[in-house]
Amino acid sequence: MTTRTTLERHLSEIQSDMLVMGSMVGKAITRSVEGLKQRDIVAARAVIKDDLAVNKKRFDIEEKCVRLLATQQPMAGDLRTLVAVLSMIIDLERIGDHAEGIAKITLMLGDEPLLKPLIDIPRMAQRAGDMLDQSLEAFVNRNQHLARQVIHLDDEVDGLYDQVFRELVSYMVEDPRNITRATRLLWVAHNLERIADRVTNICERVVFLVTGKMEELDTSKY
Repeated sequence: MTTRTTLERHLSEIQSDMLVMGSMVGKAITRSVEGLKQRDIVAARAVIKDDLAVNKKRFDIEEKCVRLLATQQPMAGDLRTLVAVLSMIIDLERIGDHAEGIAKITLMLGDEPLLKPLIDIPRMAQRAGDMLDQSLEAFVNRNQHLARQVIHLDDEVDGLYDQVFRELVSYMVEDPRNITRATRLLWVAHNLERIADRVTNICERVVFLVTGKMEELDTSKY
């Protein structure tokens, strides 16, 4: 097997591993918010436990990338792939941390009734999950145009977060006894807003992978 063939095989394995990691954190987002809605303590604990597997996956991928850099002779395009992946897996791990944070809030709430029915928070989770899926699709297909389009969804997540924030603050003002429960839901919404921001970082790396240029994707421009 030639050096080039070996390199391409390892790059393919790394890409596949990253997609598996992306699937893991995508499921964590869904399960964490569903656990909150259903007040499912068992599901929340499972998300927290599974985050250890996400962390391990990140370190496994990182080790493979470093080993490939040290033992093979990656060319410019290959180097961009490895640099992009090393950045993306950090954001994926952080996304997993945010999902874990939501699960921990579910545990904090225990059997205490929710302050209000969850409407916009699940919408935020759905949009953030859609963004993640599309960012990974953009990575696989080296589609910088799709990566840029994903930024539109970040604006939508931000808008939902502002809506949740205003509504929960109104509950606090109306009755100070609502402050603790409202604050915890704000933490959930903030985690989801940060997930969308992390996906934006992934999209920036897709653009770098395709163009070779590092640039901040300003949502106001797309």
